[in-house]
Amino acid sequence: MDIEQKQADFIDHFVKQGSASKGLALSTVVVEATSHPSLFAFSEILAVPNVVELEGTEHSVYLDVLRLFAYGTWSDYKSNAGRLPQLTPDQILKLKQLTVLTLAETNKVLPYDQLMHELDVTNVRELEDFLINECMYAGIVRGKLDQLRRCFEVQFAAGRDLRPGQLGNMIQTLSNWLSTSDNMLSSIQEKIKWADTMSESDKKHKKDVEEKAEEVKKFIFKADIDLRGHEEINSESGGVMDYEEDRSRPKRRRHPLS
Repeated sequence: MDIEQKQADFIDHFVKQGSASKGLALSTVVVEATSHPSLFAFSEILAVPNVVELEGTEHSVYLDVLRLFAYGTWSDYKSNAGRLPQLTPDQILKLKQLTVLTLAETNKVLPYDQLMHELDVTNVRELEDFLINECMYAGIVRGKLDQLRRCFEVQFAAGRDLRPGQLGNMIQTLSNWLSTSDNMLSSIQEKIKWADTMSESDKKHKKDVEEKAEEVKKFIFKADIDLRGHEEINSESGGVMDYEEDRSRPKRRRHPLS
């Protein structure tokens, strides 16, 4: 069973529990859900009417906890620890796992120094153990630990719940991408059309050149034949004229020697 199917089963379980509980009883549901080792999505639980009704009540702090696990990080908890319940060790582990997912959303190369700061980890060995044992083995991320460059190269990271307003931004980003893609496609099609036109023009030009070359060959061949014919005629005429001239030339008398 893949991680998405597991998530769906666990979410369905806690949605049913949340729908069957009210008030303080929901605190138990929230703690169990945020401590579960295989649950990393909480927006469906947040949408349960009984959970929504915690807003403005004396138990609203558990709604804040659920929102923290849906959208926040370990640093967010430390900044608001004074008004939130103390987290259990399992909740702390879960929130740090979610923090890695948040960091991986925007950067696929995570420096060790940044990770140690965000996770309150004091040394590289502890950080690498956490990434291997609590993140990669859990199936929420895949990647490569680069000790030489002191960074974690993310190859895959599970998605987190969409923060309020994030869906609109994603839709706008996708719309911009679609518009850019359409423009690129039109440009490519125009270039293909231009290339086809140029190809046809080149073919026609090549054909014209070949035809003209053939005409020149024929002309040269004909001119060569005509020239040879004139040379032969002139040669024969020159021989007769020499003979006639020789006959008509007066002979010189030879005077006897005295």
